Amino acid sequence: MWVMFIGLYVLNTIFMLIVAVREARRPALALNYLAVRLVLPVIGSILYLISSRPVHIRSERLTCPNNESDTLPDSFSRSAMVIAHGLRHFTVNGLRTGQVQVLTNGSETYEELTESLKNAQKAIDLEYYIYRNDRIGSRITELLIERAKAGVQIRFIRDGWASRRFPRSQIVRMMNAGIECRIIFPLRFPRFLSTLNYRDHCKIVVIDGREAFTGGINVGDEYLGLDPKIGFWRDTHLRIVGEVEADLQAIFNAHWKIASPERTSTWISKKSEVTENLTSDTRQGSHKIPTLDSPALSVLMAEWGSDLGTMVADNRASRTKMLREAYVQTLEGNPLIPTPVIRQAYFSCITQAAKTIDITTPYFVPDADIIMAIKMAVARGVRVRLLVPHRVIPGVVGPASRTYYGELLEAGVRIYLYDKGMLHAKVMVIDEEVAEVGAANYDMRSFRLDYEVCEFIYSVDVARDLTEQFESDLMDSIPLRIEDFQKRTIPQRILEQGARLLAPLL
Repeated sequence: MWVMFIGLYVLNTIFMLIVAVREARRPALALNYLAVRLVLPVIGSILYLISSRPVHIRSERLTCPNNESDTLPDSFSRSAMVIAHGLRHFTVNGLRTGQVQVLTNGSETYEELTESLKNAQKAIDLEYYIYRNDRIGSRITELLIERAKAGVQIRFIRDGWASRRFPRSQIVRMMNAGIECRIIFPLRFPRFLSTLNYRDHCKIVVIDGREAFTGGINVGDEYLGLDPKIGFWRDTHLRIVGEVEADLQAIFNAHWKIASPERTSTWISKKSEVTENLTSDTRQGSHKIPTLDSPALSVLMAEWGSDLGTMVADNRASRTKMLREAYVQTLEGNPLIPTPVIRQAYFSCITQAAKTIDITTPYFVPDADIIMAIKMAVARGVRVRLLVPHRVIPGVVGPASRTYYGELLEAGVRIYLYDKGMLHAKVMVIDEEVAEVGAANYDMRSFRLDYEVCEFIYSVDVARDLTEQFESDLMDSIPLRIEDFQKRTIPQRILEQGARLLAPLL
């Protein structure tokens, strides 16, 4: 008996030493793994083996080292110049020019997206973290099938975990129509044991090599506020026209190479009429999806907006919004390269801000360097405002996030809790002329484990649009005061501190 205990102790010690040595460059992460291993020896070991196994995939590093001459015009401030210069080596292809349209919430985004998809003539590339088979998902799928039958070349990528429930019957219909479908890191044994912790968090659509969509909005009814469990959904997306599109195309192409073809070869031989009838009967019961040219589309969009009250004035006004001239840098977060590009970009923006920083994020679990950068920005006179959700998606992120609020409030950061519904936008505005919009959150998963895409935009007009939306969101928010924060109960504080221990793993 004693021999067995001694043997287990030796094995446990060796395992912990291996963890400590392997994660020496990230001591906080190593300590978290060791803590979980001590409390839950077996589960902790399994989690570490799954989450830390290297993925043997040849992944391109989409950074451009040769753009020393790319600079902003002299009309921009020094902080914008320094940020653009500092990010140049992390960008996909340097500083680009283009036109940017800010899209607020799902109603605006889906209206613009479906309009652009209908007008596609040559090619459509789509990549989504979440792609559902609900009302809006079915609508977009039908639209893609119709465009494919009209001769448009279409490629479709979905994430293997977040979109795992997308029906195979729909994939078959898409492939029968000529759409090429692939999946990143599918849940296929035994390979998923080494890829489960890596996800494709990007939201990218590229159309005809002339325009693109990216930001925080996936494809699902919840982004229209139609999920009764969530309610109103606040988000931000972008429509981009011009040479910037080529950078998003490059990211899509790189992800296409590492994605796995959908395994539906045994289904493809079936007659498309059979699968068409099957999915029509089972997709939404008796619910019919409007066809491409059906006037019911505008009625359906209006009904969604009417039911939710999510449209500001008239949703059709989004089509007349002006595209803003801008300089843009595109960055890709890649979990298979050692440099956390998105994290360093956030750090650069915060440290170079001279007047104002407005941050909107649903998940705020940054590392010590980001926290110190924010506190130092306040110390040098920068007004820093942080907008986070009052109610977050269930999990440990919410309690972990709250542990950062106290020191930030004491440092002078103004924190607001969005109380109208779910806040999912990922936006940062620096000095009223630099803006960042993308898919990445302020957490270690976005910084190190997910494929992410972010647009850094240099434009007073775009910054103004995003700032106006930020100010509007503050009207639906609760200012967090230090005295209110200090009134938390002891159980709340214990829960938050326990969640904070897992911050490097979130």
